[in-house]
Amino acid sequence: MEDTLQETDSPVRSAGAQAEWAAQVAPALGDLLLEHRGGEVTVLDIREQNSWTDFFIIATVTSSTHLDGLERHIKEFCDERELQILRRSRKPAGQEEEWRIIDLGPIVIHLMTGRARSFYELERLHCMRRVHTSYVP
Repeated sequence: MEDTLQETDSPVRSAGAQAEWAAQVAPALGDLLLEHRGGEVTVLDIREQNSWTDFFIIATVTSSTHLDGLERHIKEFCDERELQILRRSRKPAGQEEEWRIIDLGPIVIHLMTGRARSFYELERLHCMRRVHTSYVP
């Protein structure tokens, strides 16, 4: 599987290859977040709803340390597979951060506090299909 991921990570990727790549990587990233105690990890397939990304991955974090740790694991995952992180949102030091977004292009990862997650309710956006869900008690 790793060879396939590296092979399809070229800058120029057909729409079909990109969708296949994202469909393989998104559940693996969901599992990674679950392994590292991301809460209520959910992978949403949004390919039919928009053209700018294919999957949302949402996980609840318990603290800023947890948030930083999950981001570090995501970066390691991407580095091992030669995947490029396009953008990351971050608040300046000293400000409370409730939501961090990590953009891989066809996959956008949302790391959110419980408060932010219950307020924004990303899972309730119209017509999203849940493809992979893992709940941590």
